[in-house]
Amino acid sequence: MRVLVPAETRPGERRVAVVPGVVAKFIQLGLDVHVESGAGRSAYFDDQAYRAAGATVIAGEDMAGALATADVVATVRPLAYDQASRLRAGAVAISFLSPANDADTVRGLRDAGATGLSFDTLPRISRAQSMDALSSQALVTGYRAALVGADRLPSFFPMFMTAAGTIQPAKVLVLGAGVAGLQAIATAKRLGAKVSAYDVRPASADEVRSMGAAFITLELEALEGTGGYAREMTEERAERQRELLTPHIAASDVLITTAAVPGRRAPLLVTRAMVETMKAGAIVVDLASETGGNVEGSLPGEEQRYGEVLVWGGKDVASEMPVHASQLYSMNVLNLLALAVKDGNVLVDMEDEVLAGCAVVLDGDVRNEAARNALQEGA
Repeated sequence: MRVLVPAETRPGERRVAVVPGVVAKFIQLGLDVHVESGAGRSAYFDDQAYRAAGATVIAGEDMAGALATADVVATVRPLAYDQASRLRAGAVAISFLSPANDADTVRGLRDAGATGLSFDTLPRISRAQSMDALSSQALVTGYRAALVGADRLPSFFPMFMTAAGTIQPAKVLVLGAGVAGLQAIATAKRLGAKVSAYDVRPASADEVRSMGAAFITLELEALEGTGGYAREMTEERAERQRELLTPHIAASDVLITTAAVPGRRAPLLVTRAMVETMKAGAIVVDLASETGGNVEGSLPGEEQRYGEVLVWGGKDVASEMPVHASQLYSMNVLNLLALAVKDGNVLVDMEDEVLAGCAVVLDGDVRNEAARNALQEGA
């Protein structure tokens, strides 16, 4: 059984789906690893490291044939249509495949009679934690968000007591206490900031406090959803939440927003008017910019000024730390494949709730409703 790792083609994507340090574990599963030459270069893994680990390195001009004969193709971003459509019937593609937004990839998998497993639709259950690439990459983005805030803030994060006087610590507010939010809290605390956080799920309060941060309680109904995510809120509730959060935002030196609803636009948590209540020199880091933004008007990959406040829109944030982001993702791919490998073959068992949840396309059959709707809209 052959696992193929192509070079990522999306501009800005620096991660690689399999790193040399994990190749031996794939081999132990009975899988041969083939890597496109240069696939790991942007993550600082060269071809020789893959060869030394036991992988076969394939020249770029030979990739068309390699795609047509691979049993498993592992990427970070979804394959393009011309790549997916070259797969043999029964081949398995693993990636962050968004059912609603990657219709061309879904179409290619369908046309090829191949299977598409997506980390975007992985069930958030205990048994799947080692395969949860959304969480592993959120760890990276949360860490990075705190560093961005500290780097761009024109003052210190920690308290300093000096002969010339005392410098008070920066006040950091984190909205959203999922994996990214909790890591942003932990990192900001390590840097010495005074941190507070808010989440629509009251159950998050204990996790926030365990990180040494203060949890903000608003007089609003809870919005606990499924799989550890928050469910969507009404516009009336959203407006009341924004009103109650405004004084907390105004008092902050750094605001980090991390809120997401799977498969949907990111919730608008902060308006421009709210940002403009912040003090001159304050920083806003919006990790949700690529999915619509938690902050009104934030743009992915761009920095903007709202008055004297800098708004940083995240884009390819995990790719800014490609070494460890790739290492974590590689283990997610390995653990998902370990679930599917039986007697040296890859079997997507639809009786297994993890594999069933991941299977956006199964042997050419588009099983995910959002993916079917996206195909119909693009027809």
